[in-house]
Amino acid sequence: MLGLLATLPWWAGDQYQIHLAALIAVYWILVAGLNLVVGFTGQLSIGHVGLLAIGAYAFAILAGRYEWSPWIALLASGSIGGVCGLLLGLPSLRLPGFYFAMATMAFALIVAEITLALGDLTGGGVGLAVPGFSAPFDSPAGFYLLLLGIAALITWFTWNVARFPWGRALVAIRDNPVAAESVGVPVFRMKLAVFVLSGITAGVAGALFASLQSYITPDTFVFELGLFFFVCIIIGGRSSIVGPLVGTAVLTALPELVAPLAKLGNLFYGVLLLAVVLLVPEGIGRLFEVLLARLRPERAASHVLEPDTERLAAAIRKGRDA
Repeated sequence: MLGLLATLPWWAGDQYQIHLAALIAVYWILVAGLNLVVGFTGQLSIGHVGLLAIGAYAFAILAGRYEWSPWIALLASGSIGGVCGLLLGLPSLRLPGFYFAMATMAFALIVAEITLALGDLTGGGVGLAVPGFSAPFDSPAGFYLLLLGIAALITWFTWNVARFPWGRALVAIRDNPVAAESVGVPVFRMKLAVFVLSGITAGVAGALFASLQSYITPDTFVFELGLFFFVCIIIGGRSSIVGPLVGTAVLTALPELVAPLAKLGNLFYGVLLLAVVLLVPEGIGRLFEVLLARLRPERAASHVLEPDTERLAAAIRKGRDA
């Protein structure tokens, strides 16, 4: 599958298809980190678009205005996203679910207002031009391959977090935090750790998103985009890596699939979400897991050997008589 995606620039129909695939990769970089917060830990964060905006503006200012190397600016954007995630998570992760969601929403709205208010730094409502990366990543195909490589690395990392004891501890926190804490799981510390990690991935995604768009304004980071990331995880399925990845790809490509009915885009989103919640509450990722399980060759049934107790008892008696 990865080989097929890596060759996409050579068989894609046009440049826009490459751009769409690059956008899916950027969104997935953010969603992969957010999935650990929402899907595994059960924290209802709907304001990650604020962290995306911070990463994007950090990259645009550092690489554009101050002429930093794009690679250093990319690392700095991820670091700034992680610091902002830490500052947001320290007070808000102590709140119960609904209030935590409201805190993240307020954070996203505050970031939007700050980008407008600091016009001398962020360009205000006019926005900022964003530089690209140097060769060989200065073309659409080259930049797509860069995004694919980073997305694959983030996927590998989150998959390893999810499948080892860390992942089981996160699911325990989601299902019953009191029971998890009673067996020694540091609930708040683990919540904060994955939230900071999601801030880093959001900052990196923001930098790459800004470079992909080449120009950003506050209107680029609308609150609905934060809900979009959240819905990708709900539709994909919790406690899964593949599910949210599929959800991100489907929801990003959906507007193109229904382009002739563009005015009904929100209707299609709503119908898809309602269908998944009612028919496949575990997410569309579960459908792929069931399909893969049916396609795999069945293992040969193992035969359980049961001892012949009567013969064993007779042998013991015979030994005693002898």
